[in-house]
Amino acid sequence: MSAEVSQPLESDSLRSAAPGAQTAGAKDARPHIALCIGDPAGVGPEIIVSLLADAALGERARVTLIGNGPALEAAAASRKLPVPVSNDWLTVIDWRGYDRHFTPATVGADNGAFILESLQLGTRLVTEGDADALCFGPLNKGAMRKGGMQEEDEMRWFARILNYGGTCGEFNVLDKLWTARVTSHVPLASVSSLLTAEKVAGAIQMLHGALVASGNQAPRIGVCGLNPHNGDNGNYGSEEGDIIAPGIELAAERGVTAEGPFPADTIFLRARAGQLDGIVTMYHDQGQIATKLLGFDIGVTVQGGLPIPVTTPAHGTAYDIVGKGIAQTTAMVNAFDLACRMGLGSRAQRGR
Repeated sequence: MSAEVSQPLESDSLRSAAPGAQTAGAKDARPHIALCIGDPAGVGPEIIVSLLADAALGERARVTLIGNGPALEAAAASRKLPVPVSNDWLTVIDWRGYDRHFTPATVGADNGAFILESLQLGTRLVTEGDADALCFGPLNKGAMRKGGMQEEDEMRWFARILNYGGTCGEFNVLDKLWTARVTSHVPLASVSSLLTAEKVAGAIQMLHGALVASGNQAPRIGVCGLNPHNGDNGNYGSEEGDIIAPGIELAAERGVTAEGPFPADTIFLRARAGQLDGIVTMYHDQGQIATKLLGFDIGVTVQGGLPIPVTTPAHGTAYDIVGKGIAQTTAMVNAFDLACRMGLGSRAQRGR
C-alpha cells in the first residue's frame, strides 16, 4: 500500500533558517534526517541537545529538528550547552508545538499530543521526500494514549498514518545483533493464542530483509522457542513443534533460512559468541530483557517493515532523572547513525 500520511498538519515555517539550510538539495551526499525530540517532559530534549552540540555532525548529515523551545532551553541549561539554532546543516522548525510549555517528568495529554503531532510532521517530511529518515527521542506510551493514540504502540500508529497494511514490527539493535519479535505489546497471557506459523515466518523474513538492507548479505538468524526447555518434547507445551518449527519451514520455502527453535534461556549466549546475527523472539520481554542486559545504554529500536526508515533509542523517557543532565547519550547517537545509514539506503532505492 502507499505511504500516504493521513490528517496533514497545518503549514509550518522555518525558525531562523540559515542560508542554504532549506536548499541543500537532493544531490547533497549527506543523508537528511528529520529529528524529533520525543516526549518534551522526558530526557529526549537533553540527549538531543548533546547530539546536536557535536559540530562534526554536520559533516555526516543534514538535520531538520522538530522540537520545543522551552524544553530545549531547559535541556541546554542542564547540560551547559547552547540551545540548537539553525545553521548550514541544521534547520529548526518553527511549528505550532515549538512554544508550548510542558511540566517535566509528567504523563499528560498535552505532551502526548505534542509527541503525536511532531512525529506526524516528521513522517510527512520523509514521505514527501524532504528528508531521508525519521529519528526521534524517547516516548511515553501513557502520554501518547492520553494525547489521542488508540493503537497498542507507536509501531501500529505509524502503520496507520502511513496507510500501510504490510508486515511490520520493532527491531532492537545492539551493534551488529538485531532482534525481532512475533508478538509485541500484548498481555503475556495472550501470546500463545496469537502465535501462528505465518507470523513466525513473517518475522523471520522481515528480520532477514532488515539485516540485508543494513549491509549483512548473509545473515544468520536464530528463532526462540516459547516454553521452558523449548517445551521438552511437548511436556511443557507444544508450540515449538506445532507452530514455531512450521513457521521456520515456511520461511525456508520462501527462500529465507533460520535455525531453531532454540531454548530462550540460551539463544542469546549463541549470539554473544558470534554465532547469530539476528534473533526472532516470541514476545516482548523474551528479547528485551536479554538485549537490555547486554547493552541498555547503547540499544536502538527500529520501526521495521514500514515504508520509511524510523529509529529511536531503545530506552525510555527516564522521568526520574529529567533536568539532572546525566542521561546517557550513546543510544541516541547510535539511533541517529543508524537512521543515517538507513536513510541513504532508502534514498538509493528511490533512485535519488
